[in-house]
Amino acid sequence: MKLAYDPSHLRHSHSLEEMIFKVADLGYKYIELSPREDFCWFYEYPKVDKHKIKQVKKWMSEAGLEFSSLLPLYNWAGPDEDRREAAVRNWKRAIEIAVELDVDLMNSEFSGSKYEPLICEEKFVKSMDELIPVFEREGVRLNLQAHPYDFIETNTGAINMIRALDRDWIKLVYSVAHTFFYDDGAGDIAKMLDEAGDLLDHVLFADTFNHKAAYGLRYIVNPPDAQVTVHQHLNIGEGDVDFDTLFRKLREMKFDGIATNAVFAYGDKVDWSNEITLRKMKEGLGLA
Repeated sequence: MKLAYDPSHLRHSHSLEEMIFKVADLGYKYIELSPREDFCWFYEYPKVDKHKIKQVKKWMSEAGLEFSSLLPLYNWAGPDEDRREAAVRNWKRAIEIAVELDVDLMNSEFSGSKYEPLICEEKFVKSMDELIPVFEREGVRLNLQAHPYDFIETNTGAINMIRALDRDWIKLVYSVAHTFFYDDGAGDIAKMLDEAGDLLDHVLFADTFNHKAAYGLRYIVNPPDAQVTVHQHLNIGEGDVDFDTLFRKLREMKFDGIATNAVFAYGDKVDWSNEITLRKMKEGLGLA
């Protein structure tokens, strides 16, 4: 199993070099490199050249770290066709960067919009038709997660789409912070992990509140029909997720993929937050 850190807490306060050495100081061997403005930022063309890649590889070696995966996020599910084409172009460049960094795994989201699911599915499949040959040519694997607001929000929907793509190198990310979107508020982790089975390759650890609780009044949004979604990425134990069941199921499944600390709520208290969540991850996964 690879214990990794998503350095979103550090993206604005630390340079690339500082971020790499900070992740090592936090007690990790692996970085899940999520979007940064000076690298692969959300939706934009990657701001990376050969010199920067050479620097990053040098810093990673000096810090004793490896990349577990590279996480780009682009609008490859449309619904706007110009944006979709740009997203595919961005993806192709991001894959090139992954190869140059000696990273053989990328993970991302389905993207798109929950309010236009059919159009977004069509756009996503079109993008994958263009990108699958690139992934296969370069020997890069892909993990995908359902995400609140995306055209696929549920665990079942993500599994069905991954099976539809029918490539053994495309697997599932289970983001614990999205648990209550994955099955419409029930939060039945055991059922969802059983459904995932051998597709499960990557778990993102963070707690969240059940937005469906209190008869749907846990969060009150005005106007009532506003098109918004709400979730958190909190320290383990601060929300409503059943972590006892999560850890038990992962141990029973002999999960041996990537386990990432994906807490984003405490950029001002990084060490404190990491101490809590990393300790609980190790204890729960039987790695303490």
